[in-house]
Order: sequence, then C-alpha cells, then structure tokens
Amino acid sequence: MNTSFKIISILMLVALGLSSCKKDFEELNTDPNGTPNALPQQLLAPALVNTVGTNMLRNRNFNNELMQVTVDFGDGEGRVFRYDIRRTWADYTWNNWYTQLTNFKDIYTVASQPLTYSKAYMGISLICQSWVYSLLTDTYGDIPYSESNMGKEGNFTPKFDRQKDVYMDIFKKLETADTLLIGATNVNGASDPVFNGNAAKWRQFGNSLYLRLLMRLSGKAEVSAACIAKIKEIVDTNPAAYPIMTSNADAAILRWTGVGSLTSPFIGGVREQDWRSLGITEFFINNLNRWADPRLTPNNRFSIATWQGSFAGVPSGYAPGQGAAIKSYFLSTTSTTTTLMNEPLMGNIMNYSELQFILAEAAAKGWISGDARTYYNNGTQAGISLWVPTFTTPIETYLANADISWNPAATLDQKMELIHAQKYYSMFATDFEQWFEYRRTGHPVLPKGTGLVNNGVMPARLYYPVYVQSANPDNYRAAVAAQGADEISTQVWWQKP
Repeated sequence: MNTSFKIISILMLVALGLSSCKKDFEELNTDPNGTPNALPQQLLAPALVNTVGTNMLRNRNFNNELMQVTVDFGDGEGRVFRYDIRRTWADYTWNNWYTQLTNFKDIYTVASQPLTYSKAYMGISLICQSWVYSLLTDTYGDIPYSESNMGKEGNFTPKFDRQKDVYMDIFKKLETADTLLIGATNVNGASDPVFNGNAAKWRQFGNSLYLRLLMRLSGKAEVSAACIAKIKEIVDTNPAAYPIMTSNADAAILRWTGVGSLTSPFIGGVREQDWRSLGITEFFINNLNRWADPRLTPNNRFSIATWQGSFAGVPSGYAPGQGAAIKSYFLSTTSTTTTLMNEPLMGNIMNYSELQFILAEAAAKGWISGDARTYYNNGTQAGISLWVPTFTTPIETYLANADISWNPAATLDQKMELIHAQKYYSMFATDFEQWFEYRRTGHPVLPKGTGLVNNGVMPARLYYPVYVQSANPDNYRAAVAAQGADEISTQVWWQKP
C-alpha cells in the first residue's frame, strides 16, 4: 500500500506523465479527428496559463515578502518577510512547474512528428522548457532534469542533475530554438496567449531569455568567460543571428483579458480582503515617492491605496511585537475598472525594460560596446511607459528631477545600484526574478529589520518538497551530498564562489 502511494505520488508530481489544463479550453482540447494524442495547439495555451498563474500566486505571497514589496503582518512563525520559510512552501511551485513541463515537452514530441511537423511549435516548446527549468533550478538548485517527466516511460525516481549541467543544456535548447524559429511559419494564434502565434516574437523572447540566463551565470568563475563571450556575440558581433526584443511591443506578457481561461488567477484565487491584509513596505513606496514616479499617482496602474492623503509604507523584517499598522496596500477594487486583481500586465514573463537593464549592466562592466547610460535610460523609460503609456516627460528630465541620473564617474557598485533599483520595479509581478537577481548581485540594497531569522541572510533557495525525500530517497540523498544540506541557507551552484 505504501509503495503504491509512493509510485502514484512520483508519477503525478515528479515524473509527471500526465498533462494538465485549465477550464474553458474545451475548444482547443477537442480534436475533430478524434486522435488520442493532444496536438501542440491544444497544449500550449493551457500550459502557459497554468505556469503564469502559478508564478503570479507565488510572486504575490513569497517573492514580494522576501523582496520587501509587501509585509504579511503577524507575529507567529512562518512569516516569509522574516526569512522564516516553512518546508511546505516548496511543494506548490515544484509540482506545478513539473506538471506543465510535461505539456511543453509533449508539444515538442508531437510537433516533431511527420504528420504534425512544426518548427515553430518545436522552437516555442524549447523556449518554454528552458524558462520553466530555469525557474526550477534557480529556486531549488540541483533538480531532476535529464530524467524528469518520464513517468510514461516507467521512470518514477529521476536522478537530480547538477545545476551547471542543467544550465549548459538549457543554453543548448535556446540555441536550437533560435535556429528552428528562423523564418518559421506562425502558429495558431488562438493557441498562443502571449504572442498570438507570432514565431518571430517568440524567437526574440528566446534570445532575450538567453541573455537573462547568461547574465545569471556571469559571476561564476568557471563559466564566466564563456558567458561574457556569448553575451557579446548576441549583442555585438552577431546580432542578426540572435534577434532580441526591441520595444515594449515585444514583451513576453500573457495579458489577461478576463474572458474564459484568460481570467487572472487572482480572481477567485485571492480574496478581496487578503489584498488589504498585506501592507506595502517603506522600501517599495519611498523610492517611488522620492522619484515622483508616475506609476504612483491616484488611480495608478499599480493600484496602491493612499493613507491619510498620501502613499506610505511600513517597515519589513520587524521583530515580533514591533509591527506598525498597515498604511498603503494594493487595492482589490477601485472606482476604475482595473486593479491588480484583473490587471493584464500581471502576466509578465519578461519585458523589454528588464532586457535593457541586462544590457546596461553588461555595458557598465565593459562586456559589450553599447553605452550603459543609453541602456539605463531606455530601461527606465520602458519600465514606466509599460504601466503608464501616457508618460511623455523626457527621460533625462525625469531622472534629473529624481536625482538618479547616470553618472559615468560613479563606481561600478554605484552603477549596479542604479540599474538594479530600476530593474527591481521592471520585474514587479515577475515570478521570483527580483529574488534571483538580489541573490546574484546584492542589489538593490534592502534595509534589514531586527526580526530577521536565517542570521539575517536572504534565503538562497527553497527546500526540496518533503514527499521527495520519502518517494525518491536515494536520488534525494545524492543531491544533498552533492549540493549541500537541504536548507534555505545552502547556496546554489551559481551563487558559490
């Protein structure tokens, strides 16, 4: 009985040989020819919707707490803003990401068959696999990779691959995707809620994602030179072979329409009163106040409530018994029709602003020939105009008034703080990207309260799910022996010197 339970658990949650879909995909999931195998156009939208939905829910209640966007008030145990991470936090993303990997892999398998051959769907599949696997390895470290999602093949106890090997194969996938998508025919627009079937835009996203992940490894000594050389190749020496995003119009965003399955997971998934229970932090609010940022105005797209006529935040990391009353918070309803509950932009995967800040950092470090100031200005402009399309103030004027203009004479650390302070807001609502980048760079500098646990050090990873320890014990023990203790303080490979 116990053995059967273990096998079923791994089959569903680790190897994941079954596909998952969301309600209201009946039309896409009904094949008029009666084939027992789902087609790529039937799998892509559900997989994207479910992955982004998972990311949004965990961004709200995990990333935002760690990265001082919000504070979930309370003096009990398990408060994420104090770095007090329960082991059960690990399960939700692990289970859902691996489930959707089955769908993304099935897209590639079916699209590579003669009767259903599609280079576009194959390339899109590889990009989506790379994206989800990067989320998994950046969250947990070493993960099942080469043997994952093989339940249908009878492998219920996949080995854990080292993070370096995972990343090297992700890079191969992205190279292959770029090649497959050269001149590829667009796919069914109804199957693609991100780019409406536009294969060229998927190619741009894949290469922009490539730059994100190359930058993530750029500080790791054993691969740094190769990553920097590849960044330069993509941006400087061979850009025609690696097209990247060129404007906000190219951003990878699953825009929620509120119709059918494209309804935000916050609607029905988060109660209205839960929005009012999370106070926005001083760090998040004070920067926007100081910059007179147009994203922080009455009826703003960030949907932030005023407190006594102004926007005000509360400290994060406070010790039990020392918390302040909630001031500003994210609204669930307003006199307007859009709040974060139904905001289309909350489905962000990667946007143009983030890409520009990646290039600003590369230029500031002398890795590419572009002007760091131009990239920084472009990133700031794009980050604001994505949320406030009516923003017309010249960006140099905005930056000067906010006292955050680019200074070529500043130290590299000062330049990194400028870049990553703006990048922090460009990655608002984007899965765990703020947390990943903070772990990589230490920027933007966050104030530390007296109530932090984990020795006041930002958690470096999530625990492996508890059931994995019992259902796949040998490979779990091997992973821990290779990576280090299954603790939030154990750094993943790219964080270690």
